[in-house]
Amino acid sequence: MALKSCNKTGANTAELEITVSAEEFTEACRKAYQKNKTKYQLPGFRKGKATQGMIEKMYGDGVFYEDALDIIYPEAVSSAFKEGELNVVDAPYDLEVPVISKSEGVVLKMKVTTYPEVKLGEYKGLKATKLPCDVSDEDVDAELKQMQERNSRLVDVADRAAEMGDTASIDFEGFTDGVAFDGGKGENYPLELGSGSFIPGFEEQVAGHNIDEEFDVNVTFPEDYSEPLAGKEAVFKCKINSIKKKELPELDDEFAKDISEFDTLDEVKADIKAKIAARKENAAKEDIENQIIEQVVTNMEAEIPQCMIDQKADELYNNYENQMKMQGIPIETYLAYLNQDMETFKGTLKENAEKQVKTSVAITALIEAEKIEAEAEDIDAQAEKLAGQYSMSAEEIKKAVGEEQLANEAKIEKALAFVVDAAVIE
Repeated sequence: MALKSCNKTGANTAELEITVSAEEFTEACRKAYQKNKTKYQLPGFRKGKATQGMIEKMYGDGVFYEDALDIIYPEAVSSAFKEGELNVVDAPYDLEVPVISKSEGVVLKMKVTTYPEVKLGEYKGLKATKLPCDVSDEDVDAELKQMQERNSRLVDVADRAAEMGDTASIDFEGFTDGVAFDGGKGENYPLELGSGSFIPGFEEQVAGHNIDEEFDVNVTFPEDYSEPLAGKEAVFKCKINSIKKKELPELDDEFAKDISEFDTLDEVKADIKAKIAARKENAAKEDIENQIIEQVVTNMEAEIPQCMIDQKADELYNNYENQMKMQGIPIETYLAYLNQDMETFKGTLKENAEKQVKTSVAITALIEAEKIEAEAEDIDAQAEKLAGQYSMSAEEIKKAVGEEQLANEAKIEKALAFVVDAAVIE
């Protein structure tokens, strides 16, 4: 097998001509015969006992050519890519087989899409602005308030009407034009008034009513709501079964002991402040990297093949679908929640996919330009980082992920660190 010719036909395309010798193709035909001989039964022979020659005489010389071609094709193409030093990013297309016989061998002609050629622009001395990382008392108080909310409890209310902030258990049924519609009925539904989980205007109309009171709620579905309810006026027949209010714990040292390993509220506040500062520093670091790499992408010259963007979009879609499956949610239900059809959703993914592909191409070019390598300690550091995230040992991570992938991640981090260190940060 040999690469007879490789001609560039564009920035990311090439035409190849690959030859397979007569001897190699003859051997492939023999393998195809061994694989398929039980499919043929000739007069005077038991099934599977006819010789290759007898079958070819009966059915024609080319009876095993298709299967033989399937056998030699992967290795022939792989060898040609390697010989031509081609980084092919999609399956070959426009395949032609002008010659195929045991006497002449095989000639394959095809077109391929290759990884883009990249010309890096300026990537040293770029400018970025660091986000502020100061932690205010308001930041700490807001986080402490969330902790207080998470540790709240609901207590029954019987001596007043429902108020915004309460959780009302309600029965309801919705009607449009006097007819009940699908999905518009619920019983003992716990609705937090003010959460915005129902149609705009619904929760405000529940507030002010008492337990066992029956009443109507009049709303209009938003124009961007799913059909057939979009823009329609509706009446919900409602009844409140119970009312609960949120009771917050006191913010004191006892609260600190209950929700943390600390003995005082001041210690909790100090811990919150340190964690917020760390988060802000990480966010600022990531934002600087994004600012810098966006400039690197803008400054580079590269014609990205559409197939790379399409492949990345498919990958993103599959990731979304798998995440939804793990949560027991069909992708169709998720799209209905987003109020998007499949085509629109995939269109939004392509925008993100293009950005990710360009970023990857730019970083790969940086790694090559600066001859960045991953040392053993870099791979170990990556394994240790993932081990902490997934509660596994570093060795288990190396086996599961593979040292090559860990090395790639390490090189990406080093490339980002290089351009950030070479930048001017304000």
